[in-house]
Amino acid sequence: QADATASGDWQGLLDAGAIVLPPGCGACAGLGAGTIKAGEVGIAATNRNFKGRMGDRNGIVYLASPAVVAASAAAGKIVPPSSYRDA
Repeated sequence: QADATASGDWQGLLDAGAIVLPPGCGACAGLGAGTIKAGEVGIAATNRNFKGRMGDRNGIVYLASPAVVAASAAAGKIVPPSSYRDA
């Protein structure tokens, strides 16, 4: 986090709407902004998922690598990290 803060990347994620949570399972434990609600879409770098694990069964949670999650948070939609490699 210190490196991301120094480079300005951390602020970029916050400006894009990222929510800082303590290490661990934020959504399935109901931490931070809570769980995924019906009709909401989220992306997580967890290693497993099943309907209702991170909230309402009618919410959608995509699983991705940490790099894809970070790039997607900055973009506000799911994108590959290569979108930011030469930026």
